[in-house]
Amino acid sequence: MTYVAPDSGTPAAEGKPDRYNSYLNRLDHALRNVRATDGDGNELDIATAIERWCNWAREKGRLNHNVFIIGNGASATMASHMAVDSAKGLGLRAMAFNDAALMSAIGNDIGYESTFELPLRWFGKADDLLITVSSSGNSPNIVKALACANTMKMQIVTLSGMTPENKSRRGGGLNFYVPDSTYGIVESAHAAILHCWIDETKALF
Repeated sequence: MTYVAPDSGTPAAEGKPDRYNSYLNRLDHALRNVRATDGDGNELDIATAIERWCNWAREKGRLNHNVFIIGNGASATMASHMAVDSAKGLGLRAMAFNDAALMSAIGNDIGYESTFELPLRWFGKADDLLITVSSSGNSPNIVKALACANTMKMQIVTLSGMTPENKSRRGGGLNFYVPDSTYGIVESAHAAILHCWIDETKALF
């Protein structure tokens, strides 16, 4: 007798749930149900949203504008990774504000909620591109950076998850929302979306 994990369709050891395939199914469901919206909250199909994002990136490269990618924790490592890939693979002026001295100085002297807002004011300008990566979409320093970038007339792409009412979801001209309540699934989906954007942009250069 074989045991088939719920929803996985894959036999597992007798009496044991197939946790790996169950996780794959959740990740697949999250990726297939990502929601993209514009700055007015209008739904966009994912292909259209990714293409628009790619065109924005290509324009930033052509005009030598900056691309800033920000996030906290695991999303910070993702921001650094994607900033490097954007610079190395796409030739963009991309950076992530993850320098330890920069973040600890701002966090200690002013407040952690300003760790992204102040560097944006120092280094950013109108029509630069800001990409925010936040699983909850509610991190105070991300929300404050979004307000700053909007005031500075930057183009903005947000990646968020957890609750559909999160504060980041309407903060950008393009917003990608992953409908799952766990960090692992949301972060994995964000990584896939970011890699998709970079790979698709490469095809345009």
